[in-house]
Amino acid sequence: MNVGIFVFETAYSLDTAVLAKHAEELGFESFWVPEHPVIPVTTTSPYRGSSDGVIPDAYKRIVDPFVALARASAVTTKIKLGTGICLVPEHNPLLLAKTIATLDHFSGGRFIFGIGAGWLQEETEVMGGDFPHRWTQTREAILAMKELWTREEAEYHGQYYDFPPVLSVPKPVQKPHPPILLGGTARQVFQRVVEWGDGWMPNRVTAEEIRRGRHALNELAGQAGRDPQSIEVLAFGFSGQFRSRVAIQELAEVGANRVTIWLDQTAGEAALTEMDQIARQVFV
Repeated sequence: MNVGIFVFETAYSLDTAVLAKHAEELGFESFWVPEHPVIPVTTTSPYRGSSDGVIPDAYKRIVDPFVALARASAVTTKIKLGTGICLVPEHNPLLLAKTIATLDHFSGGRFIFGIGAGWLQEETEVMGGDFPHRWTQTREAILAMKELWTREEAEYHGQYYDFPPVLSVPKPVQKPHPPILLGGTARQVFQRVVEWGDGWMPNRVTAEEIRRGRHALNELAGQAGRDPQSIEVLAFGFSGQFRSRVAIQELAEVGANRVTIWLDQTAGEAALTEMDQIARQVFV
């Protein structure tokens, strides 16, 4: 089982370069950071991660994930670098495709594209997204980026994005492109993964939910004529009781290929100490 570290990287966190280098030295397979470009001052969208629905202060201080991962790539050689998650409807796909291809190029093919469509309506709309149809918009953006990554002259003509033949260089090192993992547990997530994704990365779900999800993906892949083994399942954002070899083995047995553990401490020496503790729990 591949075990990665998720760092909720904010303006107060230890430098991503330091954290990623330490994670690689400890033997973690991947290193992940989140994204929220802006948080509107006034919102009504509830935050589902707390009982009162209030957005935590840390969400207002998240650094840019691609700059953070670029710093991480410069001081590491093996650890994979992932977005957990990139809010696709909040980007222009031509610019995003260039950013990702450049990061994959300079990291030697280590980028993993974890994506989502967002939950904070006010943020999505401020950034130009169509919140009610955000997954439709996300699909178009991904299809457009695939054209940019795989064709010498790329063009796309859709509802949200429409551009004539263009040149976009560099191309990603990974062929045909970095793996695209879809976050969330939305009703159609499995159909979307099978149709245009490379994997599923649900956040903080149970082992039983992973088992059911893997079964659904296998069935849909078979119906679509796709090899089920070509679809990855990443158990994302685990902490607490999942910081043990036994718990991680259980996730592997129900169909997960990779697990990502949430680092609770991100500032100063406390972040490195906690990472050391996690490594002892999951690797020894």
